[in-house]
Amino acid sequence: MAKLSEKYETMVVYSLKNGESQIETLKSKFTALIEDNATLVSVNEWGKRRLAYPINYETDGYYVLYGFDSEPSFPKEFERVLNINEGVIRFLTVVRAEAPAKPDEDNAAAAATQKSAAKDITGLAEERDESAVVTDTDDEEDCEIDEAGAARDEEHDEHEALDSEDSEG
Repeated sequence: MAKLSEKYETMVVYSLKNGESQIETLKSKFTALIEDNATLVSVNEWGKRRLAYPINYETDGYYVLYGFDSEPSFPKEFERVLNINEGVIRFLTVVRAEAPAKPDEDNAAAAATQKSAAKDITGLAEERDESAVVTDTDDEEDCEIDEAGAARDEEHDEHEALDSEDSEG
């Protein structure tokens, strides 16, 4: 079944090259267009901001965020009107995300399963015989290694020393 109404947000970046009077005219024109075809929820003016990169030799733009509820066909028409207007540098329309759902029984069951899995993993880590214990300090990381590991490290260091002597000579 097709949706009768959807929540949208459109960010519009207006050009500053023709002055603030044109921006006010365009804002009122687009606000009226939204009110005629949709339910205007909010108009959030971000004001003058620097663009991430120059667009048509302009480095600044005036940002306005429109929030509205409408039929799915209106945003396409709204974008068409925005696209043919020379006072608009860029625009983007997105479907607004719904508020996060409240945790229900399924989410509670999933959370309980995750907690029990975490306990199982922790229990396994405690049960196994660890040959190396890693401890962190604020200044540096220290590793305590059992005697067999220390012997392997010393043997490895001796081989590296011999290899470096062979490559030098």
